Amino acid sequence: MTLVAGVDSSTQSCKVVIVDVATGRVVREGRAAHPPGTEVSPDAWWVALTDAIADAGGLGDVASVSVAGQQHGMVVLDAEGRVIRDALLWNDTRSASAARGLIGEVGAGEYARRTGVVPVASFTATKLRWLRDAEPERAARVAAVALPHDWLTWRLRGFGPTGESAKGPVLEELTTDRSDASGTAYWGAAGYDDELFVRALGHDAVRPRVLGPGEAAGRTAGGVLVGPGAGDNAGAALGLGAATGDVVVSIGTSGTVFAVTDHPVADASGTVAGFADAAGGYLPLVATLNAARVLDAIAALLGVDHDELGRLALEVDAGAPAPVLVPYFEGERTPNLPDATATLAGLTLATTTRAGVARAAIEGMLCGLAEGVDAVRAQGVVARRVLLIGGAARNRAVAAIAAQVFDVPVVVPAPGEYVARGAAVQAAWVLNGSRPTWTSAMERTLDVDTRSEVRARYAAVAAGYVE
Repeated sequence: MTLVAGVDSSTQSCKVVIVDVATGRVVREGRAAHPPGTEVSPDAWWVALTDAIADAGGLGDVASVSVAGQQHGMVVLDAEGRVIRDALLWNDTRSASAARGLIGEVGAGEYARRTGVVPVASFTATKLRWLRDAEPERAARVAAVALPHDWLTWRLRGFGPTGESAKGPVLEELTTDRSDASGTAYWGAAGYDDELFVRALGHDAVRPRVLGPGEAAGRTAGGVLVGPGAGDNAGAALGLGAATGDVVVSIGTSGTVFAVTDHPVADASGTVAGFADAAGGYLPLVATLNAARVLDAIAALLGVDHDELGRLALEVDAGAPAPVLVPYFEGERTPNLPDATATLAGLTLATTTRAGVARAAIEGMLCGLAEGVDAVRAQGVVARRVLLIGGAARNRAVAAIAAQVFDVPVVVPAPGEYVARGAAVQAAWVLNGSRPTWTSAMERTLDVDTRSEVRARYAAVAAGYVE
């Protein structure tokens, strides 16, 4: 049996799956937690990666490995390969004003034309501009800029700070892939845009070499082949085997809506990010900051776990009067409202119940994602079904209410670590020279339920927010 490993270094944890190349079956797996917060030391990711690999039984019998990871995070290195400051993660919104400044200087349409995206606080370029303005002495020391999966791949291959790594700080050995590079706001179809990068940071620096699909980054010290890696959403698309007509709605720490297409997207409004995928195509994507954490917050408020939250929500019939929650607890990325707060509206004596609030939480979270599906469609993407993934998708109430919010059938794949599985697809690809054709099991399909006026109620309240 030939084995490969796929890694998902996400916001909250690191997951490793060891997969049989012939069948795609997961043989064993491991995980380790990441520290909380929007500003994290990359060293914590490295420790978690090594712990998760050990928890999965090690790489001694593994032929190839690839690392997928959270997108956009700013990892800045000095000339000795040392991390200059804790990484700012995708969900750190302190660079919102920097994003507005960059758009003012370049223009939203020009950014979309050159990179496929319009800067928001999530993207790496805005974090570099924030660093230049807020911490100029640190910015001046930056010799290389990497993303989380780039840095982990580099470390896995034996590179790193002087005195702490076998191969030392060879910054030119940093690598990335199309999907992660496309989330920086200084890379486009023509490659890196040097002018936009220097505009953000203030000077030039090493950026990772962009590998093609199926192109190896190198080997570990133990001789294991290392794949190109991917951004987490591109990894999930690979892991699911998503095809044209599939729109993936992922409910994790963030909410994401994305689809695989063969043509680039350039949305000057910035609503849809025209990312690349990890297989040579494109991945138009809408992201929200408020997803599963909405359920966390309301479950804590009601003193219940997620299962009980779902049971309560289903006590309210579809279409029955209920409160409306616009869940901008942490500001919002789509729409671009970094300073917004949440609103609970439509409260009456009849609707102010534990069940009503529970249902409002799930409906509000899903309505924000449904607006993302509409935005992707507006860019010419055909949606024949929604694939609902992420931890919250396992809640039966979330799936049932999704059928009342989305206007196409909702398919819930069997639970699995799809980002890590997508990285395993890459590992098999670089090992054998071709993309494997593993299939993913589908747990259930829910037909469209047209009884509900959920979207209309939500839209009436959300209209009060001005971007």
